[in-house]
Amino acid sequence: MLSYTRTVQTIDAHTGGEPLRIVVSGLPQVPGANILQKRAWLKENRDDLRQFLMNEPRGHADMYGAYLLPPVTPEADFGVIFIHNEGYSDMCGHGIIALGKVLVEMGYVERTAPSTRICFDAPAGFIEAFVEWDGTRAGRVSFRNVPAFIYRRDVVVDTPSFGRVQGDIVFGGAFYYYINAAQAGLTVKPELVRQLIQLGAETKAAVKAQVAIRHPLEPGLDSLYGTIIDSEPNFPGADQSNVCIFADREVDRSPTGTGTSGRAAQLFLRGQLALDQHYVNGSIVGSNFGVRVIGATRVGEFDGALTEVSGHAHIMSTNQWVLEDSDPFPTGFFLR
Repeated sequence: MLSYTRTVQTIDAHTGGEPLRIVVSGLPQVPGANILQKRAWLKENRDDLRQFLMNEPRGHADMYGAYLLPPVTPEADFGVIFIHNEGYSDMCGHGIIALGKVLVEMGYVERTAPSTRICFDAPAGFIEAFVEWDGTRAGRVSFRNVPAFIYRRDVVVDTPSFGRVQGDIVFGGAFYYYINAAQAGLTVKPELVRQLIQLGAETKAAVKAQVAIRHPLEPGLDSLYGTIIDSEPNFPGADQSNVCIFADREVDRSPTGTGTSGRAAQLFLRGQLALDQHYVNGSIVGSNFGVRVIGATRVGEFDGALTEVSGHAHIMSTNQWVLEDSDPFPTGFFLR
């Protein structure tokens, strides 16, 4: 008779091609007064669960997931912690879009037409999402992100393979280094993904070695998450194509929700995007997110922007993952 030492239930969805494995049962009780404390506890005490779900053979090098938790503030409906191949992220826009789709489509929340409001406590802060509901299906999901701002402008770094590169460090829920692909003789196309990964990894390492990142309000967000590489649009309907290389050389298939928020803020604060002007950010596989700046703000000493990002997600499966007591790979393995 089989003996299982772990059972975890998930709903798997994707947003613009980027996966989200949502854990709906099988989590331990997670202590902590806020989401950052809960994330720290999971990292210190139960990282085996993240590895179990993200690593092979149950996941893969570009897998992404979310733990759905009770809220920690009165205004929120849920808490959420995002996971990936390297650890835990500060915010995830494609994840919020997928969560909104799943929670409304599958009846986890009271549904209201034409739009259902769902609020999340995320590590980066409070996130407000709106899910289109026509009485039968959940449609486009929009979310209002935490304030975005340019942390450092015109940061120049030297890379081993691509020479000198210049870009901005921008916070859009996480810190990214924004660069244009033409500097490295590239464009954002699927067939160039290996070179783009190398460019993203080298620039991230160079920026981390050169720039000390400190969020002005929350020290728990003091890390460079990845590099966002943009180019002219390579698919219809977008104002640009971009790809995010994050965590341990992970490639976002979606346009990247936090990255799209940061890009809109970057353009707005540089005078290249007007208030309430619609901008379409395209991904490396041709999916699109819409974004607009809905207000100006301040984040500590920085000028900031309030953004609203929108996109579509799709449900793929419901799963029950088990761990046999004889399984030699309880936390899986990471192989490229």
